[in-house]
Amino acid sequence: MLETALATGRTMDIPYRMIASDGHHEIQIRKSRFICSLFRASTEEEARSHIDTIRKQFWDANHHCTAWALGPGLKLQRSSDDGEPSGTAGIPMLEVLRRRQITNTVAVVTRYFGGTMLGAGGLIRAYGGSVSSAIDVIGVVERKRLSVQTLVAPYDDAGRIENAIRSSEYPLRDVAYGEKATFELVMEPEQVRPFRHWLAEMTNGAIVPLGSGERFVDVPAPTEAQPQPQ
Repeated sequence: MLETALATGRTMDIPYRMIASDGHHEIQIRKSRFICSLFRASTEEEARSHIDTIRKQFWDANHHCTAWALGPGLKLQRSSDDGEPSGTAGIPMLEVLRRRQITNTVAVVTRYFGGTMLGAGGLIRAYGGSVSSAIDVIGVVERKRLSVQTLVAPYDDAGRIENAIRSSEYPLRDVAYGEKATFELVMEPEQVRPFRHWLAEMTNGAIVPLGSGERFVDVPAPTEAQPQPQ
């Protein structure tokens, strides 16, 4: 069951889109302040904890409207209008997450009323726009399981090898220099064999990966959201 998997912290095995980091972004519409707070969350308990934190932080605000989606395919979704007219806040916020296929994310839009009524249509645009603007500012990544390749090279050869890697199609994740240089690359599993062949040719067989593992890695998300597997 999805809820059980989330509660036990089991990681999803399929690529999924999420916000690049926690963050806040504010917009103003007719003197009303709309502060969107975005958080990563993998369980319902985490989502509710983030919401409680914002309620305490902005205790004097008029509304704290919420929307969150968890799990593959955004299968677990919740939203709340928190006193705004029904359907004018939580659902428009959730629709932004749905449209962009962003999961494991909770959005809280805190409103300080500016004295001017916005009407139902205005509220829908304001709450949806607040979440959309915050996502644009914070950014989106795709978390996917990639193969990790680790290389250790003599210091004298490290510069040449690093330049060759950076000029190749294989993503260099990290490099550390000491008595020797250690390079960490992440790639799609199907790239491992071609990479090892390329590395053997480039170093005349002198450098061999220490072995490969797998890790969930955040990579830049495609511009347009892709449909999630069901």
